[in-house]
Amino acid sequence: MRLYALCDQDLLDREGVSIEKFVEIAKSHNAEILQYRNKDADISFIKQQLIRIRKIYDGFLIVNDRYELVEFCDGVHLGQDDLRRIDEDIFKAVKILRNVVNSDKILGISTHNEEEVLQANEMDLNYIGLGAFRDTSTKTDVNSIVGDKLDEVASKSKHFVGAIGGVKLDDKFLHVRYNVIGSGLL
Repeated sequence: MRLYALCDQDLLDREGVSIEKFVEIAKSHNAEILQYRNKDADISFIKQQLIRIRKIYDGFLIVNDRYELVEFCDGVHLGQDDLRRIDEDIFKAVKILRNVVNSDKILGISTHNEEEVLQANEMDLNYIGLGAFRDTSTKTDVNSIVGDKLDEVASKSKHFVGAIGGVKLDDKFLHVRYNVIGSGLL
């Protein structure tokens, strides 16, 4: 299993865990990618957190949503609703993003079903997150659970796939490159 660690600021605050401690835990599990997610803070706080993480973490650093901060990390991840805030047409949204997130940076999006995976196949992306695999404590707006069909749906992607949502360290998938784990690391 390859690990993509999701560092959610709300979860860190709720659990009383520092960025440094989370990064230490992620590194102890050989996390290759770390995504920093903070849905509530202003852009200057998120920028400072990215700088803090970069000082202590040498793997790939992804920021959630805040594509305007891509210069401080290795890439950006957006959900379906976040894409629609850029443009109602998600294909246009990804094209707009690629003008900001150059090809030397990573661009990934969340997908939740076969239809979204097939749409993503037509986009200039580096990876997709697919799920939720099961209920998760890091998101309160999980609309659908992919469950046992995750591997089947993942096999339809031309991009690298990260299993998202309620994934645990011991979960094994055939067609998934990364297990994306947030609260399961704490």
